[in-house]
Amino acid sequence: MFGFFDYGKYVVLNGVLQLILYTKEKNAILFTYPPEGSFTSTGLVVSSKLPRFSDEYTLTIDSADPKSISAGKSVQFTKSVTQWFTKDGVLVEGLFWKDVEALIKDYAKEEPKKKR
Repeated sequence: MFGFFDYGKYVVLNGVLQLILYTKEKNAILFTYPPEGSFTSTGLVVSSKLPRFSDEYTLTIDSADPKSISAGKSVQFTKSVTQWFTKDGVLVEGLFWKDVEALIKDYAKEEPKKKR
């Protein structure tokens, strides 16, 4: 009988945690501090998305506080996951990281200053 009450507390707590994950974190897989050497004061949020029954994978880098004046623009790429695998189904990690590094460089690029 006491085990049921403990299990009920677990279910409620788990439900609350799932609600927080769903509303706050969305598809985020990584939260970071501000990049080293940058002038921004906000960290980054890296999120990914692979829709059901699709081979199109989307990776997004965004500011942790998009409303901040120092927030960078959001960048993303969408590619077929088949581009990163061999015919035998082995992940070619170097190809994936090449795309990720290009996305990081794209985020780090400063926008050109406007002439007055």
